[in-house]
Amino acid sequence: MKFKPLADRILGKIEEEEQKTESGIIIPDTAKEKPQKARVEAVGGDVEHVKVGDLVLFAKYSGTELKLNDQDYIILKEDEVLGIFE
Repeated sequence: MKFKPLADRILGKIEEEEQKTESGIIIPDTAKEKPQKARVEAVGGDVEHVKVGDLVLFAKYSGTELKLNDQDYIILKEDEVLGIFE
């Protein structure tokens, strides 16, 4: 299934990092914080500052999460993006 965002919307694939303590204990999903990074997969026609392939940082409780093809994605407005990793 394909998804094309409209206007100033961005579709990002959520980047989750496996979290371990210094002693090697893996932290379970229930104890992890919500991810705040996403790899941009598609952009709407009105998006000016973000392009496909960018790794972006977004606010913890922004956007709308969805699952497509067993992957976790988020739909954000361009103004919800806090920055781009270089």
